[in-house]
Amino acid sequence: MRDRLSPQLAKWPFFVGDALMLGLAWLIYTHGSHPPGGSGLGLMTLCVLAGAGMAILPFVLEYRAAVKVAEAGALSSVVDQIGELTKIAEQISGATSRWQIAQEAADQTADAARAIAERMTAEVQGFKEFMKGANETEKATLRLEVEKLRRAEQDWLQVIVRILDHVFALHRAAVETGQPRLIEQITRFQLACREAARRVGLVPFVVEPGEAFNAEKHQWVEGKENPPPNACVAETVATGYRFQGRLLRPPLVRLQASPASPSDAAAEDSVAGDQAQLPLASAPETPGT
Repeated sequence: MRDRLSPQLAKWPFFVGDALMLGLAWLIYTHGSHPPGGSGLGLMTLCVLAGAGMAILPFVLEYRAAVKVAEAGALSSVVDQIGELTKIAEQISGATSRWQIAQEAADQTADAARAIAERMTAEVQGFKEFMKGANETEKATLRLEVEKLRRAEQDWLQVIVRILDHVFALHRAAVETGQPRLIEQITRFQLACREAARRVGLVPFVVEPGEAFNAEKHQWVEGKENPPPNACVAETVATGYRFQGRLLRPPLVRLQASPASPSDAAAEDSVAGDQAQLPLASAPETPGT
């Protein structure tokens, strides 16, 4: 099927020229000498060739025109493709510019994030330093408060021990009077005072008569001398104390093996006068300090 855009060349003039050339060659043949001479033969040949050329010429021209049209179409297609490539290049250029803008924005964001991270690190370090200083200050304050509480605890332990020692001395004096009603009243009073002391962890105790003397748990009236071997406790001269399960002060006892001497009587009178002068062990540390 022929393309509608192909050029159409009128062939009839060429065919007419071809016929004229062939007719001229026929006239030369018919009106010339027989056999035709060299000139006549040459003219006939020339006319035949000219007619054949005229017959072929329109097809050649039409072919050349078709080739040019095809080349023009191919060139147009190439131009269109070049236009598409130009558009693609423009799109690539736009995408590249947008990518550059996005890259710059990402770099700015990364710089801002890095600056924020550095500020946060500095803030965290400053906060750590502040908390460390506050912690040290708080620890120092707590240590001071603990020391104050320990001193206060030691003071009120001294006061309670002195009161209980006076109550014990009062009970001994009541026992020495031999009055049952008085002894009963003082005994109840002493038990009430000791029960009140137990509520704060202070437990007074005495040594039962006849118990073996133990230098680690008991204190002899004659503390400057060594007690006799296998000595037993005769009586408790001053009460011992435990505070929160620990020995606060050992009881002061008189031994059966030791004869009564003026020094024993003097020591007993001194203890009866002011038993609170006996040394107290260090108060146990409060758990968690």
